[in-house]
Amino acid sequence: MTTRRQALGPLAATALLPLAPRLAFSAAPFSNIGNAGYYRFRFGSFEVTALSDGTMALPMAKIYQNESADELQRRLDENFLGKEPHISINAYLVNDGERLVLIDAGTGTLLGSAAGKLIRHLESSGYRADQMDAVILTHIHADHSGGLTVDGEPQFSNATIHVADREYRFWIDREGLAPLTEEVKKDLQRAHDSLAPYIAADKVKRFADNADPLPNFGSILRPGHTPGHSSIVLKTRDGQRLVFWGDVIHGDYVQFDEPDVFVTFDVDGTAAAATRATALAEAADGRYLVAGAHLPFPGIGHVARDSTLYRFVPWNYVE
Repeated sequence: MTTRRQALGPLAATALLPLAPRLAFSAAPFSNIGNAGYYRFRFGSFEVTALSDGTMALPMAKIYQNESADELQRRLDENFLGKEPHISINAYLVNDGERLVLIDAGTGTLLGSAAGKLIRHLESSGYRADQMDAVILTHIHADHSGGLTVDGEPQFSNATIHVADREYRFWIDREGLAPLTEEVKKDLQRAHDSLAPYIAADKVKRFADNADPLPNFGSILRPGHTPGHSSIVLKTRDGQRLVFWGDVIHGDYVQFDEPDVFVTFDVDGTAAAATRATALAEAADGRYLVAGAHLPFPGIGHVARDSTLYRFVPWNYVE
């Protein structure tokens, strides 16, 4: 039988605990190690690595066009994105067993400290910039080509740059330009500076509309955002496709339900909207994987039809 003294013993000992010396531990410091910035997976016989160049905080309710700013902001708010959501800047590396092919090259030093991280993340993933055999550009806007050259120095010294012929003619040869705004003048200068050392070294190759830039890689002309804007298609032997969209979509909510909403960066907003409607329908019907340059990193998933039109379904994480 337990006596009262026996029962009270542990309680008495507990009461004395505050009088006992206490061991003190210093708080752990915050880590200074950044996010990995890459995500790797296998697609057929290919190795694909999504690479983050960082983000841009943008007032999307003002950048989106063809809908009231109030309604656009309501859509952003209901998806917890606020007034300046951080829009991802994604690039993709494909190892096809014979060559290393980078799709888009990030911003370099052109768009602030939240971006320009592609080469750092490329190195974290186990590769170096000088190992790249080729860079295929979806188009020549600064957030896709700015990382090619920094302070006049080519960053991918051994790579050949592949770009759609009509894109090159617009930005480099300056064919078909309307009267130039200051913003377009800036874009033209950035395009020139990014490609200049590669042009001088005869390391720029142009591909025709819907042509194959390289073996295993096709292209789909998706004009509007820029005249030669092209999605790049990785094709497996058994017929699977991974389509690197480029700038078909900016963000992950508004334009899936409202493809006719375009952005101020579009050279031709009406054409970009028509292109987007086609691209969304083809992705949903074809059930193929897409990779979006401005979808939340790593930006890989499927397009599904739903009650309001379309939605983006991120690809299930695979270790």
